[in-house]
Amino acid sequence: MFIDMFATSLLTKLCMKIFQQLLQLRERKRGFHLITAEVVNALPQINEIKTGICQVFIQHTSASLSINENADPTVRRDFEMFFSKTVPENDPDYLHDDEGPDDMPAHLKAALLGSSVTIPIRNGRLALGMWQGIYLCEHRNYGGSRMLVITAWGE
Repeated sequence: MFIDMFATSLLTKLCMKIFQQLLQLRERKRGFHLITAEVVNALPQINEIKTGICQVFIQHTSASLSINENADPTVRRDFEMFFSKTVPENDPDYLHDDEGPDDMPAHLKAALLGSSVTIPIRNGRLALGMWQGIYLCEHRNYGGSRMLVITAWGE
C-alpha cells in the first residue's frame, strides 16, 4: 500500500503541472463583462497542459462568474434585465443594507450564479464551446476592482 501511494505521488510529481495566478480586474459598472481573454492572458502556462482543468474563482461576495454566450451582446443586457427583475433593489424586507440599496441584491445574485467556473483544458487551450465565454457578473453599481484566482492543472 505504501509503495502504491509513493508511486502515485511520484507519477503525479513527474507528470502533473499546476499553475496559479492572481488576476486583478479593473473596476467595471454593473453588468455582465466578457473576461475570457484576460483570464487566458493572465495564465499563459495553460498552453503547457495537454489535458487538464482550469478553475477561475472570484474572491468577492457581490460579484460572480458565469460561462455563457459570447457572440451576441444583447445576451448580456438580457441577463442584467432578468437578474434586476428577479432580485430587485430597495426591497423593504432586506435587513442588510449598510452599503446601499444595491448591496444585498448583489449578494443574492452572486449566490445564484456562484463564485467559480471550471473549464476543461484540451491541447493547451481552454475547451470552451464556439459561442462560450467567461463572464464577470458585476452586481454592484460600482463594485471596485475584483480579484480572481486562476488555477490550472493537468498533464
